[in-house]
Amino acid sequence: MTMEQSRIDRLNELARKARAQGLTPEEHAERSQLRNEYLAAIRLNLQAQLDNTYIVDEHGNKRRLKRKP
Repeated sequence: MTMEQSRIDRLNELARKARAQGLTPEEHAERSQLRNEYLAAIRLNLQAQLDNTYIVDEHGNKRRLKRKP
């Protein structure tokens, strides 16, 4: 899952506005939702990357990373 660039741009716009002049309650809610979407996308991308990561031992044997229980 990737987040659309327009939504990332809006999140950045709200962050700049929050630092400059503050946000309305509606903008706070929107920023919170966009942050949650952004974090979920990052977590999914990292998980996919780790699922495709292999460890090579000193003998040249490849094995996949395993999830911890």
